[in-house]
Formats: sequence, structure tokens, C-alpha cells
Amino acid sequence: QVQLVQSGGGFVLPGDSLTLSCTGGGDTRIADYEMAWFRQAPGKEREFVGVIRRSGGRIYYAESVKGRFTVSRDNAKTTMYLQMNSLKPEDTGVYYCAAGFVVLSGIRDASNYRYWGQGTQVTVSS
Repeated sequence: QVQLVQSGGGFVLPGDSLTLSCTGGGDTRIADYEMAWFRQAPGKEREFVGVIRRSGGRIYYAESVKGRFTVSRDNAKTTMYLQMNSLKPEDTGVYYCAAGFVVLSGIRDASNYRYWGQGTQVTVSS
């Protein structure tokens, strides 16, 4: 059973920073999967944020977060992080980590990921 446990999130002001974590629970090895972050704002579809590839560790970002957000993975490959800087109100939403076996052409499609974290709320507001 693949388990993804998220932590972090909260309420911040525009321009602030926040870091989210996604840790493999039980026997889950996140190094075995393509690991991604998605977010979902109220009334909107789940949106791709970024992904770190299983092989080689290459990272891809959504244009809306490029230069502000950083996806990383610890050396032991047990935890994935999403460092979010210069947060904007439009970054508000529930953030999810996801894992799966996904080809490059499908990394931005949430339906290609089989396993999901529980989600964590990020609210950016003045």
C-alpha cells in the first residue's frame, strides 16, 4: 500500500514563503515513482505545479510558478518538498502530492497519477 503523508501549509501574506513536505509512509519509497505536486482552488480543476522525475531527477514546473517554486527531494529520497516563495493570492488552494509511473508526455495530467497525499490548505491573503 503506497502512502503519502503531507505536512506544511497554512495562512500567509502575499510575498511570504512556505514549504510543503510529502513523505512516504510505511514501506513507500518515493524514489520509485514520478513525484508531483498539484493544487486545486475552489471551483477549479486540479492543476499541475511541478514534478521530479524518478530517473535522473529532472524537474518540470508549471509556467505560473516557475522561478518562484522549487521542487526537491532529500538525499535519502524519502521526502519531497515544495518550497514556495513570493506567494500570491492566486496560489491559494489545496496542495496535493502525487506518485505514479508516468511518461514524460503525461506528467501534467493528474489522472496519470495513482497515489495521492491527503492534501494541505495554502491560503495567501492580505
